[in-house]
Amino acid sequence: MSAEGRETIRLDKWLWQARFFKTRTLASGLVSRGRVRVNSQPVSKPARAVGAGDVLTFPQGDAVRVVRILACGDRRGPAPEAQALYEDMSEPVTRIVDPAATGPNPKYDGKGRPSARERRQSDGPDWS
Repeated sequence: MSAEGRETIRLDKWLWQARFFKTRTLASGLVSRGRVRVNSQPVSKPARAVGAGDVLTFPQGDAVRVVRILACGDRRGPAPEAQALYEDMSEPVTRIVDPAATGPNPKYDGKGRPSARERRQSDGPDWS
């Protein structure tokens, strides 16, 4: 509890409890590198106290997450319990996979494994 009377918790511990990071060390590392913002202010100390009403902004994967803390939580529980700790304010990410970007599937003729002679003819330089 802080002097204000509101319940607070360490930033790295809350990120871990809310299941944004698999380990507390990963959460602490991200905060230490200054990649997390609390109420639009960059934070570099994992022990920074956060509580209900604070807004966190941090990168996760390819997206930037913006969440409002609703509760501090008591433990790192199951996913539904963790999702009750925050309100996700970030824009929904739609992942569209472009088939042209991944390239065509390799051709399979159904002939089975190639012989050594067939491999030499199709791959690599001609050594003869």
